[in-house]
Amino acid sequence: MIGKIAGKLEYRSTDHVLIDVRGVGYLVYVSDRVMAGLPANGEAVALFTDLLVREDNLQLFGFTSLVEKEWHRLLMSVQGIGAKASMAILGTLGADGVSRAIALGDWNALAKAKGVGPKTAQRVTIELKDKAPGVMAMGGSLVEAQGDAVIDIDAPQPQRKLQTPLSNPAQAEALSALGNLGYAPGEAASAVAQAAGADPDADTSTLIRAALKLLAPKG
Repeated sequence: MIGKIAGKLEYRSTDHVLIDVRGVGYLVYVSDRVMAGLPANGEAVALFTDLLVREDNLQLFGFTSLVEKEWHRLLMSVQGIGAKASMAILGTLGADGVSRAIALGDWNALAKAKGVGPKTAQRVTIELKDKAPGVMAMGGSLVEAQGDAVIDIDAPQPQRKLQTPLSNPAQAEALSALGNLGYAPGEAASAVAQAAGADPDADTSTLIRAALKLLAPKG
């Protein structure tokens, strides 16, 4: 299994790039969002990769974070979602957008991706909603792109440790997930506390959905 590629970007096409790794060229398919964030031809590049094995073909798909790669893997586990549809969803929403949409059950957001209909989008949110907290918590593993490190298009700032006391693990996990999505520690802690106050026995997934609704822009 090829899990990561680091080398020199030789050329780019509409949906794939060629990365030279010590004289060996790897053809890697990427989403529109990843493509837009890649460096110029001839420069160093690194991507997490997922290898799709078919009877008559092998295809590598490239991602800028482990979160994005994991969503690709999970999206493809849903009936009706192939590699093309998964890349379309990730290209439209990004890894954080997919996390929010699935955590909130917002299938309309997923349906905005090319080739993804309402029924398929609803199926994705239903089948993967319980997986969202775990994937969102992986955000801390993102690595800033430098040399042979993995590229991070959104370049998130290092997560600050939150000192807010939490009464149960679900609240801590929800707070960590919101932090990985870029919410400030104060507003994240406030939203989680409010959600937990309304439902003290809520699990992590429920707390995340409730907190995201509280943090959503009003208007």
